[in-house]
Amino acid sequence: MSHISRRAALAATAALGLVLAFPTVRAQAAELTVAYQTGADPAKVAQADGTYEKATKSNIKWRKFDSGADVIAAIASGDVQIGYVGSSPLAAAASRELPIETFYVAALLGDAEALVVRNGANIASPADLKGKKIAVPFVSTTHYSLLAALKHWGIDPKTVEILNLRPPEIAAAFARGDIDAAYVWDPALGKIKETGKVLASSADVAKWGAPTFDAWIVRKDFAQKNPEVVAQFVKVTADAYADYAKNPDAYKAGSPQVEKIAKLTGAKPEEIPELLKGNKFPSLKDQTSEALLGGGTLEAINQTAAFLKEQGRIEVVLKDYGPYVAPAYAEQAAKLN
Repeated sequence: MSHISRRAALAATAALGLVLAFPTVRAQAAELTVAYQTGADPAKVAQADGTYEKATKSNIKWRKFDSGADVIAAIASGDVQIGYVGSSPLAAAASRELPIETFYVAALLGDAEALVVRNGANIASPADLKGKKIAVPFVSTTHYSLLAALKHWGIDPKTVEILNLRPPEIAAAFARGDIDAAYVWDPALGKIKETGKVLASSADVAKWGAPTFDAWIVRKDFAQKNPEVVAQFVKVTADAYADYAKNPDAYKAGSPQVEKIAKLTGAKPEEIPELLKGNKFPSLKDQTSEALLGGGTLEAINQTAAFLKEQGRIEVVLKDYGPYVAPAYAEQAAKLN
């Protein structure tokens, strides 16, 4: 049995114990704060409709964040119990041994994140990036993808000026001409595309061997006290994704679904249908497969951490990231009506 398989087996055993314990736990009203970001996804409809509150029988305070690093900081402080983060800040947080668990792979990132070069910056090819100013939120999926792209192109990161800016700051700096390029997500991505062109997307970077994903994570202490809340959170998310998968054409500009997503993200309604197509939203069945929480997510976190260590972004790579991946909640969600 491979090292990864052994870890997956141990995780499955722990998951089974948690699942068997679930039937004795009744959902109770909980008070929690959930951190969300501005990426477009079908679950924003459920968020807008209050479906999460109804299903979990909880009082939820939703807080919008501009980057995964900020979400991680809020979770570490205890101010946030559940948060939406990218694979890079997730790997960094796990490497710091923060008390978190990954319970849902929310999106496999593609064209919805991209490196855009500004018109007039004289960048026609990757080689032209040398000496230019590139903005990106540090320790984000786009930061990871930028570094991976530079490595793929054979460009030393030290030959470009990489600036740490949040998405709103990126959009403003791009418009002023203060930066030459940026790797970011919507709504900032849509804004900078208006005066720039895409040099590469995260779909390209994934093909080059550095895939990225977004995930829902939870503080371990909250999950241990409220496992049914987490399982219901999973089910609501999965149901929203299933609705989109069943009828993606219903998510068109002018539809109620798109209007709700636009209101929460700040993205232009007419751009949301294409943004949704830019990522893959894994189903509930996908979650516990070997490709995701059943093994693949664990390996992806490990590989991301190794890359971040190589780039000097984290100090230590753990021997085992198994404690930071929890398939049990998805297993239980599959049994809920």
